[in-house]
Amino acid sequence: MQKIKVGVVGCGKISGAYFKRLPQFGILEVKSCVDLDVERAKASAAEYHIPNVCTLDELLADPEIKIVVNLTTPQGHYPVAKATLEAGKSVHGEKPLTISRKEGKELLELAKAKGQLIGSAPDTFLGGGIQTCRKLIDDGWIGTPVAANAFMLCHGHESWHPDPEFYYEVGGGPMFDMGPYYLTALVNLLGPVQRVTGSARISFPERTITSQKKFGKKVAVEVPTHVAGVMDFACGAIGTIVTSFDAWGHALPFIEIHGSLASLQVPNPNTFGGPVKIRFGHDPEKQWRDVPITHAYTENWRGIGVADMAYAIATGRQNRASGDLAYHVLDLMHAFHDASDSNAHVRLESTCERPAALPMGLLEGQLD
Repeated sequence: MQKIKVGVVGCGKISGAYFKRLPQFGILEVKSCVDLDVERAKASAAEYHIPNVCTLDELLADPEIKIVVNLTTPQGHYPVAKATLEAGKSVHGEKPLTISRKEGKELLELAKAKGQLIGSAPDTFLGGGIQTCRKLIDDGWIGTPVAANAFMLCHGHESWHPDPEFYYEVGGGPMFDMGPYYLTALVNLLGPVQRVTGSARISFPERTITSQKKFGKKVAVEVPTHVAGVMDFACGAIGTIVTSFDAWGHALPFIEIHGSLASLQVPNPNTFGGPVKIRFGHDPEKQWRDVPITHAYTENWRGIGVADMAYAIATGRQNRASGDLAYHVLDLMHAFHDASDSNAHVRLESTCERPAALPMGLLEGQLD
């Protein structure tokens, strides 16, 4: 299959994982990289053997580049994606899809009008761990799904991230930062959500950075830092989720799916591997049992969604980490905040199809 050339916009902390993995897919070739800090872009190009450092305008004008990987901070997701689509290229961005629903809808409509694909992280749901869980559910091992729970709690990122301010600005917070991993995994496993309610608060109005290079800097908090939500899935299951930057520690699971026959422990959705465990209702020993991972991609394969988009371009199928999926997750995240603000249930306007499951037996570096 002919290689599809890719340009990367944004050479910050997350970019290294992409630069490492993108060339390992036979269908991809990374041609160019861009960053507002030109020296940072040059350093990335040197480290990862990228042949061209250029401006965004130059990248978008390059007819050889078919996919732009948008790794900017959340405020940059919409303008870079819009410019990419207007230039007649497909775009796969970091999460969230955009900050506002309005921007997200506009991008979906623009992609359709231009005949291009739009996609978004996270693509961790394509990893071997969650794909194993998907197969167990699809094959009926847990019976009919009836409930789910998900938990992501920590005390924020200011103690380790070199530039943590954006985590506390509009478009950040625990729900918009980490919620996409959990919600995307849940939608992949159970399908879309119809209705939510939730509670959210800003627990500490100011944060102090304790990481280097900005040690001691004060950051005003603009977004809720503890969010608890309830979801009514279209399949009938009821889900709960808690995301927090206000907890010093916890002993809660990442994700559990409970069915009429068994309960399933889903691995950390911010990773690609296991472990996966199942507990059957009829088990006389009432034990959690390890499930062997059935699918490939168990290491950090960030960028698999870009490769999947390339296969989609080449074959005419839908990309799995699609714009519709990313927009439904964006709609969900806003709905939790809206429900808290309005003291009411919020019915989702969006929906999406469950992304196609990956087949077993793939070799790493290949998709279909």
